[in-house]
Amino acid sequence: MALLEASEVVAGYGETEILHGVSVAVNEGEVVTIIGPNGCGKSTLMKAVVGLVRVRTGRVTFKGVDISAQSPERIVRSGLCYVPQSANVFPSLSIRENLEMGAFVRSGSHPDRIEEMFELFPDLALRPGRKAGSLSGGQRQMLAIARALMLDPALLLLDEPSAGLSPAIMGMVFDRIQSINSAGVALLLVEQNAREALRMSHRGYILVSGRNRLEDRGPALLDNPEVGRLYLGA
Repeated sequence: MALLEASEVVAGYGETEILHGVSVAVNEGEVVTIIGPNGCGKSTLMKAVVGLVRVRTGRVTFKGVDISAQSPERIVRSGLCYVPQSANVFPSLSIRENLEMGAFVRSGSHPDRIEEMFELFPDLALRPGRKAGSLSGGQRQMLAIARALMLDPALLLLDEPSAGLSPAIMGMVFDRIQSINSAGVALLLVEQNAREALRMSHRGYILVSGRNRLEDRGPALLDNPEVGRLYLGA
């Protein structure tokens, strides 16, 4: 049984249907990447999985439980966390306060978990009282990921984690993603740097016009000439 399974999901905004029966799955411990052209429905699928966009037909299951109609808060409590591409930190709060906010549904004390996040993201530990609004783009992204990890999720959804980052910072973010996965957290990524994301992914999906186009192992998609020509700039 897959950890996460979205089956024939139809979803959209208002009268506009964006997803026309998309299916994806993530197994325990996997890194899975979704790629495709702009507007193909990648981010909409992420939002449908976490309850931010209503699933019109089809269903989403997590740990074998149907979460298609659950609230985002209940989904988060079940162990599934989502980091959007933008507006993903509280700019007026400090680094430490952001992490504390990330633990809002966590039972018991969480100082030890904050220290674990500082070990994973050393840049955040340098000035924990610094306001998040003054951080660089890369530091904000790391804080957003760390805040989601405060709940010790089984599955982490990341929407364009490397968007707008320099190559050096991008490499650092991907390195941390691999460390997170090595610690046992499964990840579902939407990523503009498809080549790097597929390189570290167990499997990948290609969406086109709100539909599944192709699914394969990450390395196999990298080696596919058509995928390289159409989606990787090869």
